[in-house]
Amino acid sequence: MSDVKKVVLAYSGGLDTSVIVKWLQETYNCEVVTFTADIGQGEEVEPARTKAQTLGVKEIYIEDLREEFARDYVYPMFRANTIYEGEYLLGTSIARPLIAKRLIEIANETGADAISHGATGKGNDQVRFELGAYALKPGVKVIAPWREWDLTSREKLMAYCEQHDIPVDFSSKKKKSPYSMDANLLHISYEGGILEDPWAEAEEDMWRWSVSPEAAPNQPTYVELTYDQGDITEIDGQAMRPHEVVEKLNKLGGDNGIGRLDIVENRYVGMKSRGCYETPGGSIMLRAHRAIESLTLDREEAHLKDELMPKYAEVIYNGYWWSPERRMLQAAIDETQKNVSGVVRMKLYKGSATVVGRKSDASLFDESIATFEDDAGAYDQKDAEGFIKLNALRLRIAAGKGRKQS
Repeated sequence: MSDVKKVVLAYSGGLDTSVIVKWLQETYNCEVVTFTADIGQGEEVEPARTKAQTLGVKEIYIEDLREEFARDYVYPMFRANTIYEGEYLLGTSIARPLIAKRLIEIANETGADAISHGATGKGNDQVRFELGAYALKPGVKVIAPWREWDLTSREKLMAYCEQHDIPVDFSSKKKKSPYSMDANLLHISYEGGILEDPWAEAEEDMWRWSVSPEAAPNQPTYVELTYDQGDITEIDGQAMRPHEVVEKLNKLGGDNGIGRLDIVENRYVGMKSRGCYETPGGSIMLRAHRAIESLTLDREEAHLKDELMPKYAEVIYNGYWWSPERRMLQAAIDETQKNVSGVVRMKLYKGSATVVGRKSDASLFDESIATFEDDAGAYDQKDAEGFIKLNALRLRIAAGKGRKQS
């Protein structure tokens, strides 16, 4: 007899999680609560309600979390200019802590004994969901069907659906996307199919949000982004909420062929994985944020922040959003953002997002000192001689003692 009486499932309404509902009911003889989150994946989530009801689910949670996702997860991450392994903007990684949080909150609300998810045993998402869950509710039981069942192929899943009268769109048997895709407000990821060969170029019709740079307009698009303490608050002078900012920049970036990425990354579980990503808005946000910081951050503050970023990115990628080290790093990052306010002008053109202007009332740029023209005595160039000699002292001593310099 299972000690699990009720389980909260992260439910998309697709094939895998529909099978999981029935499998949980049969295997654990338990009640299933479904939770479906709208985090900007661009697909209607309400049909999940009907599918869950057909499967006998009584408690169904469908929630619009776009604002919370952008405000409390995407924006804090972009204050750090976060990229993993030099390229990946962490679109999937940053969505998982929010889903884990709501799974635990719903479990507490409904008196559930366990949570469940549809992540496979090969990927990072199982780690991210479960680390978050354990951090927020240490004693929670986590059920990961892909680590328990023998339904290890699409054919077996489809056979299970037919055997148990699970309402799935069986027209998908005729034509199925060759890619494993994950979408949210920040990005779309693509894995599987021909992408499993790192030498094979991604097919043009795979991309959903962006035109190819070659097909982008022949005229550039200019956009002005207003920052307040590190966060974008306006686009072209129009005030917008965080999720509206990301949506708008996704459209502008996608229309101009911006944000495509093809990488081989190192998963936390140990394997290398080839994936393609579309992050149009995020690509613009990263460049623009660095531009406003270039005006407003002190040199050593900016350099130290850049040193912290790879660790911060790794923490998020590996699923430790709810860890003390992430909170510590976030506090340091947010402290640097107090003067990061102003306007950045971006030029979007055929796959590139170029900074062409930046201004700020908190700017540390002093034209009277930086000018190549007459600075009227603002900077005494003779001072540089002593500066150079002092900084060269250790090098001169070493060379004078015969130390090899090459």
